[in-house]
Amino acid sequence: MVLAVDIGNSNIVMGCFENDKILFIERLSTNRGATALEYTIMLKNILELNGISHMDFQGGIISSVVPSVTLTVRAAMERLTCKKVMIVGPGIKTGLKIMLDNPAQLGSDRVADAVAAINLYPVPCIMIDMGTATTISVIDSQKNFLGGLIIPGLMTSLDSLTVRTSQLPNISLVPPNKVIGTNTVDCMRSGIINSTASSIDGVIERIEEELGETCTVISTGGIAKTIIPFCKRKIIIDDELLLKGLCIIYNKNK
Repeated sequence: MVLAVDIGNSNIVMGCFENDKILFIERLSTNRGATALEYTIMLKNILELNGISHMDFQGGIISSVVPSVTLTVRAAMERLTCKKVMIVGPGIKTGLKIMLDNPAQLGSDRVADAVAAINLYPVPCIMIDMGTATTISVIDSQKNFLGGLIIPGLMTSLDSLTVRTSQLPNISLVPPNKVIGTNTVDCMRSGIINSTASSIDGVIERIEEELGETCTVISTGGIAKTIIPFCKRKIIIDDELLLKGLCIIYNKNK
């Protein structure tokens, strides 16, 4: 088995693979102040809850956009599994040709998403990863990573709205029944959900105009299931995209 961990700004997503099959996926909050021991205990508890022994792993792999947490989590994983843990970054084989001005600037989460996409879906394709930020990545018909967009995430925008206005409350993301809200809470829900969905539809249209081709569109991330049903464009939701990419990268480097 392989232990795969994606460290994001808000959440850490943890998955376990056996023969390329995902056995479970769990989320915990990213805690920049936690020690390696604290992460070891959290990871051990998650494995035990899923009926898996920490001694059954042949290795592990990490994708991280939070450098201050990366080595702490790796230390925890290595202590728990007694195996070496890879970190996606320079020197790791991905099979991805990155056409950016500075390829080293590409986040490891977007690398993992792209590796999964080129191996599992028709190209050209667009990946939409909806987390603290919404990242949109584009791969052409030759499987080259062309670049993309970075947009403030839905919760980031919503938090900014409630913090900077004195009369707007904190709300849950319960989908509205209609676009035109008739009270403050429904207006906020409709505004944030429909505007986010519309921006995604619009960006996809503009990317395809620039490429001159129709793309496969895949969405992943914690907010995707809330937003994508409101998009007019056909979009595949793949909650496991990033972890699938980590598994493929691990197998290329083991």
